[in-house]
Amino acid sequence: MPCSSAAASRAPRLPRNGPLRRDEDAHADIALNQRVAGGDRAAFQLLVLRHEGRLRAFLSRAAGSDADGDDLAQEAFVRAWTRAGDYRGQGSYAAWIMGIGWRLFLDQRRTAKRRETLAKRDEDAATSSNPHPATDAAIDADRLLAGLSAQERAALTLCFGHGWSHGEAAEIMGLPLGTLKSLVLRGRAKAQKLIGEGGAG
Repeated sequence: MPCSSAAASRAPRLPRNGPLRRDEDAHADIALNQRVAGGDRAAFQLLVLRHEGRLRAFLSRAAGSDADGDDLAQEAFVRAWTRAGDYRGQGSYAAWIMGIGWRLFLDQRRTAKRRETLAKRDEDAATSSNPHPATDAAIDADRLLAGLSAQERAALTLCFGHGWSHGEAAEIMGLPLGTLKSLVLRGRAKAQKLIGEGGAG
């Protein structure tokens, strides 16, 4: 992955697998990150192991692709390595790294906005030629989430897939609490509608 910072180019390679865990020890994360800010590669590896599972899962859901989620998580940890000094214990480290990943995802979407617009135009044309596509009786979580907007998908994944509170999810996504709650309600309503349509198909 290209990176302009010399420090980032020396960032340790991320392990491909790590435990999925809740942030049970915020003080330990703060202490580890302080060591990372001083260039401690071993401390960085520990932080990656503590947080990569949930970060990868969240970004894969948001992006709709495991490969894109992995790429975004990789870049998020590189930024966490190079900007470790920016985190001083305000909020949890888990929320901080998730927020970095979410902003990277939004940047990626903005960059690809024109292509997405063209793709949607083609999709709308295909849908209009077949207004009643066949649906499976069983709709899995990925298919349900694919029918939601990126923000709705992220809000539901954070709150129901990973157990974050509404306040924590709002912090990660950089949204007012009321907006986050509206996204959750709207996303749930859309998902329930999709389930109903699938059952009727």
